[in-house]
Amino acid sequence: MSADFSCLSDDLSALARRGEVRRYRKGTLLIQEGDQGETLFIILSGRLRSFSEGENEREITYGVYGPGEYLGEMSLDGGRRSANVITLEASTCVVVTRQTLEAFIAERPQFAFELLAKVIRRARVATLSARQLALNDAYGRLKLLLEALAEPARADGSRVVHERLTHRDMSNRLGCSREMVSRLMKDLERGGYLHSDGGQLVLTRALPARW
Repeated sequence: MSADFSCLSDDLSALARRGEVRRYRKGTLLIQEGDQGETLFIILSGRLRSFSEGENEREITYGVYGPGEYLGEMSLDGGRRSANVITLEASTCVVVTRQTLEAFIAERPQFAFELLAKVIRRARVATLSARQLALNDAYGRLKLLLEALAEPARADGSRVVHERLTHRDMSNRLGCSREMVSRLMKDLERGGYLHSDGGQLVLTRALPARW
């Protein structure tokens, strides 16, 4: 099956050419938390969401990933999967087995440093997320999320969030209820801090430090 590897780095492209290209429909569960992990998923197109789900069906989103990124490296030590991964839209991935990755690293040992750097970056993100959950209230976490997703300011000072997020999506990332997110967003809109424009969120001015 032919595929476009142009979104990948040279080393990642070389690895991807040794894997199997697979196409998935929206809503396909690629990785289930707790399963034994032996594969790496390299994303060529689409978006994948990494998350965990509690007993009460509440979810927490760890991240959303797109072309050029990969998932599954955390369990290549033979351990169990630490999170679920689902497709947010029709996606194309290259599936690489642990054996293929080990052979590739033996030929290109510098790629081991790329894997290590990826694990370290994600560990730092996880630490920051835990810190935000512990030290910020719901509004503080919402403010950090919106500011992180917003593009640099335009000439009029406004900033656009291009990623289309529902209030449920936000609540899953923030670890609070959808109702709380809806109330805060409505209050910010009434205060003139943000509005929706063609489905995209526009931050019209700097969000207040507290709410």
